[in-house]
Amino acid sequence: MMKQLIFLWALLAPSTCLAASPGVDTALLLSGSDQWSGKCSDSIAAATKASDATVYNVKRYGAIGDGKAMETKAVQKTIDACHDAGGGIVRVPAGDFQIGTIVLKSNVTLSLDYGASLLGSTNVADYPVENLRRPREGAAHCLIYAEDAKNITIEGLGVIDGRGTHESFPRKRRGGKNSGIRPRLMRMEGCEDLTFSGVTYKRPAFWGLHLIDCKNIHFSAVTVRFRNNNYNNDGFDLDGCENVLIENCDISTGDDAICLKSSSNPCRNIVVRNCRADSNTAAVKFGSSSRGGFLDVSITNCYFHDCPMGAIKLQSVDGGRLENITISRVVMKDVGSPIFLRLGNRGSHFGDGREDAPVGTLKNIRISDVVAEVTVEDRAKAAEAVYKNLKVDTTSGVTDQEKSKAGPIMITGIPGHYVENVILENIKISYPGHGTEGDAKRLIAEDIDRYPEQYFFGVLPAWGAYIRHAKNIELKNVELTLRGDDARRKVVLDDAPGFVER
Repeated sequence: MMKQLIFLWALLAPSTCLAASPGVDTALLLSGSDQWSGKCSDSIAAATKASDATVYNVKRYGAIGDGKAMETKAVQKTIDACHDAGGGIVRVPAGDFQIGTIVLKSNVTLSLDYGASLLGSTNVADYPVENLRRPREGAAHCLIYAEDAKNITIEGLGVIDGRGTHESFPRKRRGGKNSGIRPRLMRMEGCEDLTFSGVTYKRPAFWGLHLIDCKNIHFSAVTVRFRNNNYNNDGFDLDGCENVLIENCDISTGDDAICLKSSSNPCRNIVVRNCRADSNTAAVKFGSSSRGGFLDVSITNCYFHDCPMGAIKLQSVDGGRLENITISRVVMKDVGSPIFLRLGNRGSHFGDGREDAPVGTLKNIRISDVVAEVTVEDRAKAAEAVYKNLKVDTTSGVTDQEKSKAGPIMITGIPGHYVENVILENIKISYPGHGTEGDAKRLIAEDIDRYPEQYFFGVLPAWGAYIRHAKNIELKNVELTLRGDDARRKVVLDDAPGFVER
């Protein structure tokens, strides 16, 4: 298995080609008329323009950079001056600049030199919300904010560190200055033409980079370091975003690494390529916010590792359409349940006053050329998330919860509503075993309206694939193997018309 992983990863790493998607025409993507067609020429033009752009150094506007002074006003004054003059570059030189909430504006490039750090204040009083739009999910507090702006870039070799540790920003209200409030690292709403390049992002108190109803977004060579810092530390949360390219990024998170959400509008036309991700929760997740749906997404040439709660999770539970998704050329190492497809009926409307939507759809999914090694969660690694206060137990055997997290492929709809038209092709997955005769007889609750995590269903009666309320599911050249003993069946079908295994 290790040789297979290394070999396939060697194949994946050099490639930068887009995978063909049922909803994304590759020829169109590469043609002169497509959103991405002009990226190369646009980048050259942008670089030329940037060389002539006016530079606004934050130190000229009063910033000190000693890590002690509160620099919010100086940094904001620099951004405002740049914007008011028609745009340019806000330069953050080497140094430690402590800030509260800053607001980015149109035509501003925030450029961090090597050795430069924007450090989030550890006092919630430095995160005012009076002039910020309230998000559909969670509180409004955030370190970096933008609203209805265009042409914003965050670039460079510096660091944006929220310093949102569980000690400074506890999840529960305990009194004191912060009283349970946890700011996001970034929130941008209704923005267009956004570029994120090169910067390292660290330690949010809540979600990381949260973009809502934004268009024309490019993440390139971004580094994310959120793991084992605090609860709910998602990496990229893209809610209702369109025309997104995420490439060559290295993402390590406590919660979902790349998370597509759709609390109102659909996510559509999204490409993820040449990325590596690890997470305590999932490498890639669609949902659970899924009101608007997810359309035309391609994920290719990626390496997902150390994801004990699962690697790929595609979920439609709030009435949206989840359709036309292609995932290909992926290596997974030390992951829990490798593939989880869930159509449910939670029906959240996220406070918008609309009636609960009917059950959505989950169909036209193709996952191919995958090598995965499923493992039971390492207890010592789990305990590295010190905010959870876990104790390492080396005496007991594998628990039901650990077995359920290291579960099989799960594809499940609900009675009367099928997951449809799923192809799994050229896939090799190795499982750890541990299933008992009692596990093989388990009856699995429907949990129609429950929050969708696979391990909530408990230990499944199959070790390789469990497929229920799903039609036209095709397994082509899928090799599922065991490394240990298991009394369960390899594949269990329940209400799965049109199932084919070749």
